[in-house]
Amino acid sequence: MGAGHDHGHSHAPTGTASAAHLGRLRIALGITLTVMVVEIVGGVLADSLALVADAAHMATDALGLGMALLAIHFANRPASEQRTFGFARAEILAALANCLLLLGVGGYVLVEAIQRFMEPAETQGGLTIVFGVIGLVANMISLSILVRGQKDSLNVRGAFLEVAADALGSVAVIISATIILATGWQAADPIASIAIGLMIVPRTVKLLQETLNVLLEAAPKSVDMAEVRAHIAGLPGVLDVHDLHAWTITSGMPVLSAHVVVSSEALNAIGHEKMLHELQGCLGIHFDVEHCTFQLEPVGHAEHEAKLCH
Repeated sequence: MGAGHDHGHSHAPTGTASAAHLGRLRIALGITLTVMVVEIVGGVLADSLALVADAAHMATDALGLGMALLAIHFANRPASEQRTFGFARAEILAALANCLLLLGVGGYVLVEAIQRFMEPAETQGGLTIVFGVIGLVANMISLSILVRGQKDSLNVRGAFLEVAADALGSVAVIISATIILATGWQAADPIASIAIGLMIVPRTVKLLQETLNVLLEAAPKSVDMAEVRAHIAGLPGVLDVHDLHAWTITSGMPVLSAHVVVSSEALNAIGHEKMLHELQGCLGIHFDVEHCTFQLEPVGHAEHEAKLCH
């Protein structure tokens, strides 16, 4: 066992979860940019705040998708001596930036809607419906492209939620324009704008919480730390587990480390390498953690380390 310091030998995956959906993100970006331009033109022609608000959200989506693509490029660069996990965290930083942008857009829409109540404008319902339908169709296409990847990556999920909010925004635009066309009630336009803002903010807050959990190195949702401790402690020869940590480098890349106290009798009986294999197998079978680092220690080593720290 030497000095008692040994580690597991599985390694972090070479690609990030978002990289598998690179093509989908590019297609979604192209669609988003096209619809953004169309809605800006339509919003100006129809004097529709709801349509302009949806176009502004589209612009934010386009920027967010662009950052997501740029983050994937950096995240898949090879690791180095200085950056042992490479640039994998770039994806999480992009997701954080997306959240901040979304909150900004949501706030802007709400403020503009309130101002529109104070200064009413004549919105052309028919023209607004046409551009709203175009936006809705495009958003539905983008959603169908991104739906698979949003379960694997926070980065892709951020893009998916942005497009989903856009789709709901397009529905709100169509409904408000229909009301204006049928009744002439112009207040429907700022009301729809407020609805769009309220659809953006709650989803963004949830994504922000998940993103911050990754940055603060909270344990992954899929990993019950009490169960992990119990499984490791239940292996033959394991006397104690301490300094147990689990966190997420980026989407799809959870990691775990632990100091495992093992009896000398167990190590002599089954061997050092087999003990590591059993620990790796335990985590691989029962939990979604592939990259694990274990330090095997004899009894009393933790106390020795504590004295060295002082």
